Amino acid sequence: MFVITAEFRLKRDMLNAFMPLMLIQAEKSLSNEPGCLVFDVCIEHNDSEDVVFLYEAYEDEAAFDLHMETSHYLAFSETTSDLVAAKSVRRFDRISSDTKGNR
Repeated sequence: MFVITAEFRLKRDMLNAFMPLMLIQAEKSLSNEPGCLVFDVCIEHNDSEDVVFLYEAYEDEAAFDLHMETSHYLAFSETTSDLVAAKSVRRFDRISSDTKGNR
């Protein structure tokens, strides 16, 4: 499985404008892309900063590449570009899953 993490550092006071767009993006990714298996949207626990963290899992890298070409992703990216101060993306290969928190 191919995993993406993304962190959006938003411009000041842009969280309320960004979140509805982000949640629509997550829903469309999960419902319209068979290769998108997980799309978790998280916000910074300490609300002093407008930070949004994504955890996305895809069947493989090709499924993620397809995600990046979808009309809903391209529209989201264009619509939110003025709301984002910085964005970082990391790519991982998932080798195990521990859903109960046991180590």
